Amino acid sequence: MPDLGTIDLTSIYCTKEEAAKQKLRYEKAVASFVGFTGSQDFQIYSAPGRTEIGGNHTDHQKGEVLAASVNKDSIAVVRPRSDNKIRILAEGFGELNVLADDLAPRDSEHGTSLALVRGTTASVKEMGYKIGGFDAYITSDVLIGAGLSSSASFEVLIATILSGLYNDMKITPEDAAIASQKAENIYFGKPCGLMDQMACSVGGTVYIDFKDPSAPKVIKIPLDLSSYGYRLCITDTKGSHADLTPDYAAIPSEMTRVANFLGKDKLRDVSLQEILDNVASLRAETGDRAVLRALHFEQETKRAKSEAEALQLGDFNTFLKIFRKSSDSSFKYLQNVYSNSDVTSQGIALALCISDIILGEDEVSRVHGGGFAGTIQAFVKDDNVERYRSTMDKVFGDGSCSVMSIRSVGGVRII
Repeated sequence: MPDLGTIDLTSIYCTKEEAAKQKLRYEKAVASFVGFTGSQDFQIYSAPGRTEIGGNHTDHQKGEVLAASVNKDSIAVVRPRSDNKIRILAEGFGELNVLADDLAPRDSEHGTSLALVRGTTASVKEMGYKIGGFDAYITSDVLIGAGLSSSASFEVLIATILSGLYNDMKITPEDAAIASQKAENIYFGKPCGLMDQMACSVGGTVYIDFKDPSAPKVIKIPLDLSSYGYRLCITDTKGSHADLTPDYAAIPSEMTRVANFLGKDKLRDVSLQEILDNVASLRAETGDRAVLRALHFEQETKRAKSEAEALQLGDFNTFLKIFRKSSDSSFKYLQNVYSNSDVTSQGIALALCISDIILGEDEVSRVHGGGFAGTIQAFVKDDNVERYRSTMDKVFGDGSCSVMSIRSVGGVRII
């Protein structure tokens, strides 16, 4: 059995304190794997969650985003099998079984973890990579439904396992992300863009241009928050995502309707002037909200690039100013802060309001990820972190506000 005590986890979990905490988690995962398989021969893989920093709801329109992997992750203790059976014991989800030679999508599996396993494996195979059976115990501290992309982390983890076991870790991060997105779109039934999977797979802070979704442009951006005296705080407002799929799906649907009315496939191919020149006709055809969301896209995709450029220049103050405009646009124009179907539940709006009160002029918060329920993110100065965290915990419950770090690697084999 590999000696877990010799593994340096600091590069994965960013601080010595956090790395030390992970040792016990790894030991428990290994014990569960041994109990599941009876084997003490194993490898360990990790795939992070992600935070979306810029480009809110732009990826599905071939736009531009700024995202980063965080030091919350999914880990798997794994061994290969000589047959085509994939057996996974996933903490909190029970046992999942898939045959690697039976990978056709199944309607009955929509919305399940089993769909993600089957779909990711099938997509990896379609790309020309090798696949095979394996046993795995998987556990995750990427909060489900909290906007950190737990599903993308899980998908990328499966692709990384297949990369390590059968492809000498030669599946590129970009291919792992594309395979993961196909699994979520086709097998799981969620019409997501590629940003979540790409951020989890590549790791670090990345600017991604999806003008060509089959070959997205990915640029790593230097971002050491500690050097600026800031921390990333993610607050889970504990809102339910139940019945919100129509709210999420309406955003890409409405944006695409605007693009189609103007003779284009996606909004990336439409200019701002084209929208402004046709506002009257668009209002009549698509409705005002669709027009507002299209205008949000036109400005937000440019903001993501500007944020990346500011960080490349080390200009954190300019980054914060752009980030604040992104927050304003998501609330007012994209309108993904609360669902119109339940206006009594506005946890994200409440969290943003309290953040505006607690944070200083050189600090900022914004809806995180898909929106409607879940989390907000904030860039908070070191000397205000504890006040901010304790205030948010009082409102949304102990442990609601997490102080996270941006990890430098994506999907990875640890041993």
